[in-house]
Amino acid sequence: MLWDYRTPGIPDELFERTEQVPITKEDVRALVISKLRLKENSSAIDIGCGSGSITVELCLQTKANKVYAIDFDQRAIDLTRKNLLKFGVNAQTMLSNAQDILPHLPQVDAIIIGGSWGNIEQIIQLSVDRLRKGGRIVIDTILIETMYKAISTIYKEKLDEADVTQIIISKARKVTTGTMMLARNPVIIVSATKP
Repeated sequence: MLWDYRTPGIPDELFERTEQVPITKEDVRALVISKLRLKENSSAIDIGCGSGSITVELCLQTKANKVYAIDFDQRAIDLTRKNLLKFGVNAQTMLSNAQDILPHLPQVDAIIIGGSWGNIEQIIQLSVDRLRKGGRIVIDTILIETMYKAISTIYKEKLDEADVTQIIISKARKVTTGTMMLARNPVIIVSATKP
C-alpha cells in the first residue's frame, strides 16, 4: 500500500498532479480532515475534489466506501480517479455542479467544500440538507469573500460549533547559503456541526 499510516497529511509528491487542477496541500489537508471528525465508517462528500487528495484521505480515514467526489471539471475527475487507483481506494466520482447533484445524494456524516465557483451560499444550504444530525461541514478557502459568505450562511442555517481558523504555512527550501522558509497562501477553514 502506498500510504499505510492512520494519520492524514499524505505528502503532496505522492499524488498525481497537473498544473491545471488544484491540490489541497498536505498540511492544510491534515487540518481539514481533523475538523471533519471522521469515524471509521463515516460517509463523506468532497465538493470541488480537484486532484482528489482530500477524497483519497477521506477514503483512507473512513474505510467505508461511502465517499462521493464532485467536480465540474473533467480534468479534475480524471485526476481524482487516477489518484484513487494509485492509492487503492474507492469513491464515487461525479462530473457535475454541486448544486445539481447534491439533492440526489444520500445523507452523509461529513462534507468538505473546497470549491464553490461563487455559489457558496447555495452549496452550503444544499450541503446542510445532505448532512445527518451531528454531521460536520468544513469549507476551506483562500478568499475573504468566500469566508464571509460561508460564515453568514452557517449562522443563517443555525449550525452549531461554528469555527473559523486561518492557517499560514511556510515550507523550508534549501538555498546556496542555507535554508529559507517560503510562505504559502493563507488558508481559511470554516467548520460547523449540524444540530
